[in-house]
Amino acid sequence: MKEPLRCRPPAVATVQIDDANVRVTRWDFEPGAETGWHRHGMAYVVVPATDGTLLVELPGGETMTAELKCGVAYARAAGVEHNVVNGGTAPLAFVETELKHLIG
Repeated sequence: MKEPLRCRPPAVATVQIDDANVRVTRWDFEPGAETGWHRHGMAYVVVPATDGTLLVELPGGETMTAELKCGVAYARAAGVEHNVVNGGTAPLAFVETELKHLIG
C-alpha cells in the first residue's frame, strides 16, 4: 500500500527486541505525531507507558478515539489497518509486542 503524503510529524519507533518469536517496539508520540498508515501482519499486544488519547484513522475515512491508561494492555488480531495519531496535548508512549507465532 502506498502511504499518503504526511502532514503530521512522525512518531518515533524504537525496536527493543526482534527475535524468532516477537518484535517489541516502543512508540513515542509528541502531540499530533502519527505512525503513518500501516497494516499489522501479526497479532499484537499494546501496553501504554502513559495515559493519553489516540485518534485512530481507519480505511474509508472513518475515525475513532481510544483512551490509553498506563499499564492497561489491549490486543488486536493480525490484519488491522490504520494510522495512529496522538490526539492529546501531552506526549504519549506505548510498547507494542507483535507475536510472530501463535500458540494454538
